[in-house]
Amino acid sequence: MISCGEASGDLYAGALATELRRRLPDVEIFGFGGPTLQRAGAELQGDFTKFSVTGLFETLSIWPRALRMLLRLIATARARRPDVFIPIDFPDFNFYLIAGLRRLGIPIVYYVSPQLWAWRTGRMKTMQAAVRRVLVIFPFEERIYQDAGVDVRFVGHPLVETAKATETRSSFLTSHGLLPDAPTVALLPGSRRNEVAHTIPAFVEAMALIRARVPGVQFTVACAPTLDAAEFAPLVSGASGAVLVRDRTDDVIASADVAITASGTATVQCALHERPMVVVYRLSPLSYRLGRRFIKVDMYAMPNLVAGSRIVPELIQDDFTPERVADEVVALLTDRERHSRMIEALRRVKGQLGTSGASGRAADAVLEVLSASAKATADKGGVRSA
Repeated sequence: MISCGEASGDLYAGALATELRRRLPDVEIFGFGGPTLQRAGAELQGDFTKFSVTGLFETLSIWPRALRMLLRLIATARARRPDVFIPIDFPDFNFYLIAGLRRLGIPIVYYVSPQLWAWRTGRMKTMQAAVRRVLVIFPFEERIYQDAGVDVRFVGHPLVETAKATETRSSFLTSHGLLPDAPTVALLPGSRRNEVAHTIPAFVEAMALIRARVPGVQFTVACAPTLDAAEFAPLVSGASGAVLVRDRTDDVIASADVAITASGTATVQCALHERPMVVVYRLSPLSYRLGRRFIKVDMYAMPNLVAGSRIVPELIQDDFTPERVADEVVALLTDRERHSRMIEALRRVKGQLGTSGASGRAADAVLEVLSASAKATADKGGVRSA
């Protein structure tokens, strides 16, 4: 049984399911996820796209639907008795599932660890008590779990093997009616609806400011497969004139000189493409004020956290203004030395994210737990308790 939320989690889940099926061709996979997991042969009990939001108060709005889905998934697990449960990130949902499935005696392997080192550190107690193994995708996370006495494996980042452009810059830009030699800025406003709603208005204003200072600049927009093109209308209509590209984020990033990206998985994709970036993020004011009290880190962008220093600019909440965005982007487009320094720093981050094959290593680590659990059950001569 697998449970994931958000476009990135669905991508990781689909790759993991594919690797599990390579090793066990008759494996049955079911759970909660999205189109990528479903294409990998999983039977979905629910689709995450209606449940993916950011912010404390935003989460409250979907709670009744989420509760119904949780109860359905726990009932399905009780009936089908999976040999292993694999929650993938998405902790606000998956931690409730962990509580329910733990009572069923189902072994739990957490893949793509929740960012306990950043906030809500008390959740480590749940990981210690309920999870057989944690599979982490960032190198600094391994020591955190080791120090907490949790069985952990660093498997590398699954995007290392999947973050590949399918076209050259020239071919991609030309095919979308753009000039291959013109300065190009990629816009990555996020994969959640409320996230996009917070970022797009500032993006539109920043684009106008950048155009006024960089002659001939052009913009591309990466649209996540879980979102409707209509939600990006302010970026592509009228004077904005950006080109919207659906479900080809890697090509959008690889074909740009600079990216403006919401904090999240896209920052890792930019790092893997060695693409200079400006990282932005904004929540509702109340959600941010309440949540900020629990944050344990002073950096948000994953490339900065992996590097251990602020190698890419972060414009968070009140700092996320069109003027600040434009200043950072123009500096990267016009100062070649600064542009080159950031590429070199991102290249070092890329080197720390592991080698290709993370999904296969994760599948092997899951099957080790499954095998050990089966042996323990056989040795006891019984079955898991209900």
